[in-house]
Amino acid sequence: MGYRNADGWGSRDEAARRPRRGGEDRRGATGKSVRLIVENLACRRSGRRIFSGLSFTLAPGEALMVTGRNGAGKSSLLAMLAGRLKPDAGTIRGEAIGEAGLPECLHVVGHRDGLKSALTAAENLDFARDLLGSPVMAPGEALAAMGLPHVARLPVGYLSAGQRRRVALARLLVCRRPLWLLDEPTAALDIASQGVLATLMGRHRAEGGLVIAATHQALGLEDARELHIGPALAEAPDAAEAEAWT
Repeated sequence: MGYRNADGWGSRDEAARRPRRGGEDRRGATGKSVRLIVENLACRRSGRRIFSGLSFTLAPGEALMVTGRNGAGKSSLLAMLAGRLKPDAGTIRGEAIGEAGLPECLHVVGHRDGLKSALTAAENLDFARDLLGSPVMAPGEALAAMGLPHVARLPVGYLSAGQRRRVALARLLVCRRPLWLLDEPTAALDIASQGVLATLMGRHRAEGGLVIAATHQALGLEDARELHIGPALAEAPDAAEAEAWT
């Protein structure tokens, strides 16, 4: 259960001596050959089995749409992939991610935007660049790509819900990470902004990136595969196994 790398670089000292090519950063893989393998994943919340037996593999450039009713476990699946929630069973592993752990190779945009309201839009993106590493785009450029060049110096707390969402999505652009985990990414977005997001996801896939999106609606992901999480079999809570994860 848990994460394991398929192709380590050897010792940390040896990795540190290797040249960094194409913006490579030891905090996250930037190559075009990253693969994600999930086998027999199960989720239990508050003693109840939410889902079990989920398996899939994503090759470079592929996208996966995770669908299902509310409470089916879509957000829980993304949390497991991000390393924020412990699987009840099964394995998650990345291939061609080098020395980095899988959580260091991904971007997450969840229900909450994860922005600091007192900071400006540009300051939030500057913070993300410093924290995540592998910078590839300046905050101003990322905001312009999301149609928000005019909000760079405004505190995020003054922005509308749609504008905040676009600032959160701009984090995908300031740092290079091969796996994007998106939870209802079009929430609060107008039609034009949904089109911008679809273009960005298509470009990311064309460069070998992976996209996994939990969604209730079409996202414009061409040739995306679908993983539908259906209702789990009812189980009596098992106090010995029950663990709460936030």
